Amino acid sequence: MHFYILTLFPEMIEQIFHTSITGRAVQKGLLTMEAVNIRDYTADRHKKVDDYPYGGGAGMVMQAQPVYDAWKAVTDRLGPECHPRTVYLTPQAKVFTQNMAKEFAKEQHLIFLCGHYEGIDERVLEETVTDYVSIGDYVLTGGELPAMVMADAIARMVPGVLSNEQSGSLESLEGNLLEYPQYSRPEEWNGKKVPSVLLSGDHARVDAWRREQSVLRTINRRPDLLETAELADWEREKYL
Repeated sequence: MHFYILTLFPEMIEQIFHTSITGRAVQKGLLTMEAVNIRDYTADRHKKVDDYPYGGGAGMVMQAQPVYDAWKAVTDRLGPECHPRTVYLTPQAKVFTQNMAKEFAKEQHLIFLCGHYEGIDERVLEETVTDYVSIGDYVLTGGELPAMVMADAIARMVPGVLSNEQSGSLESLEGNLLEYPQYSRPEEWNGKKVPSVLLSGDHARVDAWRREQSVLRTINRRPDLLETAELADWEREKYL
């Protein structure tokens, strides 16, 4: 899978190329990530990429020309037969979910467009953007952090990126349930013991316990997920 991140601050994005799971996936050739500096494509000799908004108001707006030319430089390289999805990171959109990460992971090419200041000229968004996505109902300085969050979550869903293929299907928000509690050595720490069922060697009991804990944790911490959670009828009768 290939990520292209259009940004004014490529040095921020490049941090994630070489670390942890994402860095190893890049080294293996499972992913490529390219930070495209929008400022390199401005026609202004002073490398200016923003101007005052029409109609007045505070702040500056990123201009259409450099954003479009940066986007066009990427899509031209991919060829006329390729129509990559372009994601604009904005709080004015649907909130990113695990299901969306799975959906985006099916793409061969994915472009992220990172805004700054008061946003980007609406005309170029209409011309280039296929998906508007938010990572939460709050405002950040720019789209770089949301792009990194999304890239990390999507990358985990790409086949081969996780060393244990079960890891991507048995973690929080799978089936709209939170993940069960995890424990490691030692068996007792600070007077707290590992639940005995996890030491039993009985895989059926372990699976049943973990499922129950996922349901109970979701009820306690994220009851808003229960409406669409993948629960059996007997689970809904027992727990809800």
